[in-house]
Amino acid sequence: MDPDAPLVQVGKADVSAEDVLAVARGNARVEIGPDALAEMATARARIEALAAEPRPVYGVSTGFGALAVRHISPELRAQLQRSLVRSHAAGMGPVVEREVVRALMFLRMKTLASGRTGVRPLVAQTMAAVLNAGITPAVREFGSLGCSGDLAPLSHCALVLMGEGTAFGPDGTERDAGELLAEAGITPVELLEKEGLALINGTDGMLGMLVMAIADLSRLFTTADITAAMSLEALLGTDKVLAPELHSVIRPHPGQALSAANMLAVLKDSALTGHHQDDKPRVQDAYSIRCAPQVAGAGRDTLAHAALVASRELAASVDNPVVLPDGRVESNGNFHGAPVAYVLDFLAIAAADLGSISERRTDRLLDKARSHGLPAFLADDPGVDSGLMIAQYTQAALVSENKRLAVPASVDSIPSSAMQEDHVSMGWSAARKLRQAVENLGRILAVELTASARALEIRLDNGSGPLAPATAAAVAAARAAGVEGPGRDRYLSPDLEAAAALVASGDVVRAVENVTGPLA
Repeated sequence: MDPDAPLVQVGKADVSAEDVLAVARGNARVEIGPDALAEMATARARIEALAAEPRPVYGVSTGFGALAVRHISPELRAQLQRSLVRSHAAGMGPVVEREVVRALMFLRMKTLASGRTGVRPLVAQTMAAVLNAGITPAVREFGSLGCSGDLAPLSHCALVLMGEGTAFGPDGTERDAGELLAEAGITPVELLEKEGLALINGTDGMLGMLVMAIADLSRLFTTADITAAMSLEALLGTDKVLAPELHSVIRPHPGQALSAANMLAVLKDSALTGHHQDDKPRVQDAYSIRCAPQVAGAGRDTLAHAALVASRELAASVDNPVVLPDGRVESNGNFHGAPVAYVLDFLAIAAADLGSISERRTDRLLDKARSHGLPAFLADDPGVDSGLMIAQYTQAALVSENKRLAVPASVDSIPSSAMQEDHVSMGWSAARKLRQAVENLGRILAVELTASARALEIRLDNGSGPLAPATAAAVAAARAAGVEGPGRDRYLSPDLEAAAALVASGDVVRAVENVTGPLA
């Protein structure tokens, strides 16, 4: 890994969402601070003392789950830890994304460094070395029930620390983990009492995916305010419904006020808004236009709640048993993923609804009967040209997919481990479907951006205008990115992919903020 990459130091204190993103997506290097190493050594001494006692202690001198009734003799305990990791590395399906695995490993390392798990400093330092070497364990899609931690995903990571299994090297090629460690000068870890259990007993996978989803949705909610404003302008709607006194004063939901303020800023100095009384007067704009701040705002408030839950989980040290500050070692149920699973599902609902209202605005732009003077499907020669007709079909397919993905995973539970683990969270599954929903939402907004930009240019070509400076900047950004303007039908997929890339990069938000200043 690049020695000049930014460094994230993990100490006894909490890590931040920004730290997770830096490691997962920015390839930041990691280092364990001296305070954390000292705390780990103290906790380890307590575990070693317990291991020497004749009485059984769960995770230290017993089996696991439904097999915890067996006391394991000292000569078999290293084998116990190896067997735990090997047997639990039972994932199936395609490998998950590199950024997910890096987030998962970093968050597990953060918990090890807290001193609450009782592992040797060497274990956490080896995990840091693997991250810094750009080695990514091959973690499979299926295997976690989101309770007793993300067991199978974390076990695949622990297996690599032992020099077993497979991983992806810095060049992205999947190879034998032992070979990759040897090339990086990393000595595989021989796990001792409790260490295998501590490596796999956490909510780190679902939490890492939650942190990344929050970052992505924060960008997409701002993007949605921009595309909603562009659609309002293209449909000659009124911006009076965005007045601050109608939001923060009359209905004081914080997210709603932020979205309305964003839209108002984007529409500043537009000559197209406020013409709803011209020609064919409208008393009010349609809900998809008029209620845009209410829907996006509700999603923003949901996002704020999810961020609060994520911050609490980032401050947690999830393991079972744990070493308490007073030296006691206690069993607990903190590995249960319900708090994270619920907000992952909640965000999938918000993403689905935001995409749904975006698609309704796009459909209105394309319908000659409702678009207030725009050509059918924004086509150059309707009938000969189909314009953006099928772009809306693609958008509708994505919206429908997100509605299916919004069905909550956390309401399900399948008992496991001979009914010892008889209620599970399905948080990993909630996180996996949310990642797909977020990706779909970006594409949905890209279609609205394509349609609203074309509609605004048609207005200009017909002598209307000028546009708001901020929406003009969004149109210019789309054109610079390769999203072509009005004209005869052409191969459309490249335009839509270019718009999706513009949304995903955040460049459309930056282009608008160059005019408006920072948006919420």
